[in-house]
Amino acid sequence: MADLTYLTKLDPARLVLKPSQESMKAVVTTGNGDYDKLDYRDVPIPQAGPGEVLLKVLAAGVNNTEINTRLGWYSSAVNSGTEQFSASDRKAIEVADGGWNQATPFPFIQGTDCCGEVVECADDVESLRIGERVLVRACMRAQGYDSLENIWMASDFDGAFAQYVKLPASEVFAVDCNWSDIELATIPCAYGTAENMVHRAAVGAADHVLVTGASGGVGSAVVQLAKRRGAQVTAIVGASKMDALTRLGVDRVIARGADLIGELGQSTVDVIIDNVAGDGFTALLKLLRRGGRYASSGAIAGPMVTMDMRDFYLKDLRLLGCTSWDEPVFPNLIRYIEAGEIIPLVAKTYPLADIALAQQEFLKKTHFGNFVLIPPN
Repeated sequence: MADLTYLTKLDPARLVLKPSQESMKAVVTTGNGDYDKLDYRDVPIPQAGPGEVLLKVLAAGVNNTEINTRLGWYSSAVNSGTEQFSASDRKAIEVADGGWNQATPFPFIQGTDCCGEVVECADDVESLRIGERVLVRACMRAQGYDSLENIWMASDFDGAFAQYVKLPASEVFAVDCNWSDIELATIPCAYGTAENMVHRAAVGAADHVLVTGASGGVGSAVVQLAKRRGAQVTAIVGASKMDALTRLGVDRVIARGADLIGELGQSTVDVIIDNVAGDGFTALLKLLRRGGRYASSGAIAGPMVTMDMRDFYLKDLRLLGCTSWDEPVFPNLIRYIEAGEIIPLVAKTYPLADIALAQQEFLKKTHFGNFVLIPPN
């Protein structure tokens, strides 16, 4: 019997039958390199195997991770930040360890964020799930939650940049809310990553939380999730986005590039959530109080940093790397959505066929919120 914990009320108007055609439109990423590696073409519709469901993709979000994987940024041979790397490496590069220091399964379909509808279930999955509108938990702990080993949809196997995608039924969560499909598609990767960091850092109402890169998809999600827990939040953003963060409810906004120690003082922050890293990392640990927590799941300004070890051990700090999502993370997000405790931030939508245009615009970093791709009906 399938786990029906997240079974939502079925809307007969949304019920669909399994696809009658054999092929679908998809974006196939054919290797490391530039936008010419994104091939929009017809491919066979996947078939749900044991324990799986087939989803019709209603909307799919755009994230840094798809671009980083295509470019091979996760290779240990890369030392630059994601923006510098993507701007300078426009030729095809074959990186043997480009996917989190292991081989990327090219050619395959990317797309980490998926809002979809269950249209087919394997024989061993409860057929009542057909018709559910769902979000997909992209980070999967196939060996259980006692192991940090993980696999990711759209990095280790085919994802949501397609009309249909097959997935383990256990990783597909029904959601009952009045959000649009586009709004729901902004949630899984950014908010899952953000909630995982907030959860691991045990953010509470007594904490002062500093969020770097707070206007990005993950950063703006961290702001909401930390405020939801009652924390005091200071956000670091570019000057053009300071007003947007103020409207999101942060307690203080500091312009990127400011002297953080001068602005905040040493030992004034309980938790730092930092996906920027780079040259600014050294000063961050000086901001933390004794026993403070630093959590990260990215390094957009550069993975190579300098740290004064005395800040680390003399202040009894905890440094938390956050890739594998903990078990409560995704159910928490579903609950927050259904309770109206977080809001989606949609910047722009594009047809799936325009993925290269969407990624080019995404990399300009002038937007606030998330980009979403819409597959053809």
